[in-house]
Amino acid sequence: MESLRLICERDAKIQLQKVDSFMASFCNSLDSIKAIVEGTMQNQGKSGRLQSSLREADDEFVKVLAGFSLSLSLFLLPIFINTRKEAKQMATRESISATRARIQELQKSVLVQRARRDEYATIMSQLSLALFLLAFLTALATSEEIEHQDIDHRRDIQEAMLWYNRVLGFKIEGGQGVKFTLNNINLKNQDEECSFTIRHENDTYTLLGCDPQLNDTKQLIHELNKTNGLFKFVRNMREKFQESASLGFLPQTTTLHQESATVSVSAPALSISSDTSESLTKTSKAPDEHIRNSKGGRGRGRGRGSRAIMSPVSVRQSPRFKAKK
Repeated sequence: MESLRLICERDAKIQLQKVDSFMASFCNSLDSIKAIVEGTMQNQGKSGRLQSSLREADDEFVKVLAGFSLSLSLFLLPIFINTRKEAKQMATRESISATRARIQELQKSVLVQRARRDEYATIMSQLSLALFLLAFLTALATSEEIEHQDIDHRRDIQEAMLWYNRVLGFKIEGGQGVKFTLNNINLKNQDEECSFTIRHENDTYTLLGCDPQLNDTKQLIHELNKTNGLFKFVRNMREKFQESASLGFLPQTTTLHQESATVSVSAPALSISSDTSESLTKTSKAPDEHIRNSKGGRGRGRGRGSRAIMSPVSVRQSPRFKAKK
């Protein structure tokens, strides 16, 4: 206990010393603060005096500056006005110079554009001329090709007609109807001729005459009106004549007027009317007349009779023409 008491006393003394030192430092601080406050009060008084003197100096400076500004403005006003005028004049001159330069550039650009336009116009005219020449040459080549094809076609038709005339003895004559004359029928007499005459009117074929007279012609006419197969009808008539010649029937001229029934199917493609048949040649011994008539038929829009007698179909049906191809 005694030691504890001693320790407490020692600690109490230490704390008392600390309190004394703190109080002493606090007093010193108060003294220094008082001194600072007094200095501050003195400085505030000096600052007030300086501010009042500064205000006075400022007022004097404003007065002096106002007088100086007035005199300076009176002196510099003419100079400023002249300078401003000169600046405006210089700006105007620069603007005029820039405008002139711009005008010159635009004129140069216009000249360049005109030159390009003229060049493009020349190129376009040359191109148009080239296209026209190309189209003309193409049309010329096409017309020449068509003309060559037409010449070859007419030559083939002429050869086919000559072959029909020479080998089959086939002749066509115009008149009231269309007369087909055939030879090379009778093997014993090649020059013996057989003929028949048909007429096409109102989309109906009619057998007007047959030399020599044959049987079953009504059936053939009926089939012709039904199918409109004129070339098949001619071949059938040749076969009938050949059968009649093989049986030994002598030719005898007969005149028939067999009216066949009208078929509802029209026959414009292979029809031969009596009016059109008059434009046919009188004999196949003159092939040049056939060619001229065929040309005339094409120029008039290719009439029915001409197309029926000398159409390319008949040429393609020729055995000799097939062999040639």
